[in-house]
Amino acid sequence: MPSLSDLRPAPGSKRRSKRVGRGYSSGHGGHESGRGTKGQNSRSGVTVRPGFEGGQTPFWMRFPKRGFHNVGRTEYAVVNLDLLEAHFGPGDEVTLDELLRRGLVKDPKAGLKVLGRGELRKPLVVKADRFSKSARQKVEAAGGRAEGGGPAGEEA
Repeated sequence: MPSLSDLRPAPGSKRRSKRVGRGYSSGHGGHESGRGTKGQNSRSGVTVRPGFEGGQTPFWMRFPKRGFHNVGRTEYAVVNLDLLEAHFGPGDEVTLDELLRRGLVKDPKAGLKVLGRGELRKPLVVKADRFSKSARQKVEAAGGRAEGGGPAGEEA
């Protein structure tokens, strides 16, 4: 059985890079050095950036841009009450860390926001950065506590 120290690449799978522009004795002709004839790419020290089309309007600039991306927008990981009803027992504490651990939220983003879809029949302690008005009312109506920020657009 071969040992790790005996491992070698398959014959012919490794090739030396073509060193162009190194004179006549390099085996690449010397004059044009294997770079082809004339043009930007035949010159030394010149590299063309990816996507450059020789001065022609690039592909990504030829099409109209639509919409608006608000750089200052705060994105929250969103969870609805029906999900909390299905995955938590009475008296449980719902936090972003617990939701991540259970796989109910994939990306924490800027924090947790609880929305009011569905019904909540268990008293839960829900700790979040934001609540919709209906979510806060439903959590408190079920005998639980909604700890953290107020509705979106309203500072806590």
